[in-house]
Amino acid sequence: MRFSYLVCAAAVTSALIGAPRAWSDTLPDPLAVFAPFSPPTPPGQTRSAGGVPGPAYWQNRADYTIDARIDPVSKTLVATETITYTNNSPDALDVLWIQLDQNIYRRDSRAAFMPRYHPPGVPKNLVFSTDGYQIESVSVDVSGHASVPATLVSDTRLQLRLPTPLPAHGGTIRIHIAYQYTVPGEWGGRTAVTDSKNGPIYEIAQWFPRMAVYDDLRGWDTLPYLGAEFYLEYGDIDYAVTVPWNYIVAGSGALQNPQTVLTADQRSRLAKAAASDATIMIRTPADVTDPASRPTRNGVQTWHFHMAHTRDAAFTASPAFVWDAARINLPGGAHAMAMSVYPVEAVGAQQWNRSTEYVKFAIEHFSARWFTYPWPVMVNLGGHGAGMEYPGIVFDDMHDTGKDLFWITTHEVGHSWFPMIVGSNERRDAWMDEGFNTFIDVYASDAFNHGEYAPKRDPEYAEHGGNPADEILPILADKTGPVIMDPPDLISEKYRHAISYFKPAYGLVLLREQILGPARFDAAFRHYIAAWAYKHPDPSDFFRLMSSEAGEDLGYFWRAWFFNNATLDLAIGAVSTIDGDASKGLQVQVIDRDPLVLPSTLEVRYTDGTSLRVRVPVEAFFKSPTASFILPTTKPVKDVTIDPDHVLPDRDRGNNVGRP
Repeated sequence: MRFSYLVCAAAVTSALIGAPRAWSDTLPDPLAVFAPFSPPTPPGQTRSAGGVPGPAYWQNRADYTIDARIDPVSKTLVATETITYTNNSPDALDVLWIQLDQNIYRRDSRAAFMPRYHPPGVPKNLVFSTDGYQIESVSVDVSGHASVPATLVSDTRLQLRLPTPLPAHGGTIRIHIAYQYTVPGEWGGRTAVTDSKNGPIYEIAQWFPRMAVYDDLRGWDTLPYLGAEFYLEYGDIDYAVTVPWNYIVAGSGALQNPQTVLTADQRSRLAKAAASDATIMIRTPADVTDPASRPTRNGVQTWHFHMAHTRDAAFTASPAFVWDAARINLPGGAHAMAMSVYPVEAVGAQQWNRSTEYVKFAIEHFSARWFTYPWPVMVNLGGHGAGMEYPGIVFDDMHDTGKDLFWITTHEVGHSWFPMIVGSNERRDAWMDEGFNTFIDVYASDAFNHGEYAPKRDPEYAEHGGNPADEILPILADKTGPVIMDPPDLISEKYRHAISYFKPAYGLVLLREQILGPARFDAAFRHYIAAWAYKHPDPSDFFRLMSSEAGEDLGYFWRAWFFNNATLDLAIGAVSTIDGDASKGLQVQVIDRDPLVLPSTLEVRYTDGTSLRVRVPVEAFFKSPTASFILPTTKPVKDVTIDPDHVLPDRDRGNNVGRP
């Protein structure tokens, strides 16, 4: 989802500053700081002590076949779907739960009574209400026997009571649903219809009833949809969308019928783009108003897509689209396609003309660095601009330009890895997708075009120098603030970006750059992604895997950073030469004054301008918050500094320097 980059939410941080905290002179107890840490979910047969899926891990599957039609007059979507649901669990299921996300727009929804998120500049009157899903019929089919189950709609969920329980260990059922709903208007949240110069742009997401997850942690996970994102099963999604003849449709997965919905010229251009690292125009700005850019000039067209091994699918449709594409080069010689669709208003050298370049880079970078992108296409839509991600397609703002367009594109595309490939539960642990994704964005910005848009920073922080070690301090110091592990539905808008995006992302930067080092971190993080690709990890799995794979007891860091807002204050204490002679060595005290402790660098500067650096591990504070050690100095010392590069979130830098 859209965010404010790594040092996010300037308004949030300014609101957090408040009155200065009254700090105690009492030093932390090492027995508390380094106490044994047990992640909340215990290991077992389904989830191992090493943080990987256990020998008895299971996961249910949901496959979908959908036929949909958009009526541009009434702005409704009418559809029928068949869900093929496979119960791989060890439990027979007497009820099934299905998510009805469009019901969030009902005036009587639970979410309607909560404060709603409004992007900057979006008036509150642009948050639309609808009647939600109008379910016309529901039936089930088991082994060829059809029946009509008892149903119950509860807010954004639909319960089916089965005539006979669905068997464990592979029982399969087909669910047939006919439904329709009104597409919310310009700001519907994550789905919308927006006017443009050459016609409406439909952004269609969360558009079909989807199976809730039944897992080994809670059974049916039926949190109502209040605005926090998703938790979905994997499977194949085959869908067809019928629209007026002059519409272009772009969506998740591979287009199955280009010969009927594209002209011969467009098919030729797509073939050229599939072999080109440069962006190729498929439908030019001039084509948009030319009826010859469509294979027919009346009636309707049905676009057919197939998305394999995915947890979701979304699409966009409009008569206004300019369309371009390029080849994506994947590890091992494989290829995919980067595409962008946008209205003529977005055309420009530093505008959406570069979108496909950004998509191509992001997929190639993340694939090479972390895990290979698995789907045939990635589409960037220039529309209303919710800044929202779905497998194979992202929704961005047609008005974005320059670094803003690069940053939002890279971020939304990055969600292909978290949570589209690694299927964590966003409704309970938003930080496992937003925080992880913000983390990988940082390195993508550094790598793009020799740092054209690096470093990744919010321009409102320019006056602070853009150092996250400083910007995190008000968040850590706020006694009333939430912690990363708090449920996202309970975190107010004031803290949402700080807690779900910034703090976990910066925590991973600290883990990679300061605690483990890139070699150990990168190998462990890649293993985490590969082990949980297309599966459902929870926070305990991540904590265990990173500690086990990296070979480091990280309990002190998980507790302080993720379960608390602990602060860091490393200070230089007494500094003295041995026998008054610096050539014999220098005795230095480093004091850990706060509950957060991190490895650090100690720099000794000599009077002749040279220096000596020593790493101070956290073990220095195991038995006492005051560590004392002798450094092998050989000449007169000017001063000693802890964290000389200012990379740690030290709340008081006034005590970081000492002199003999």
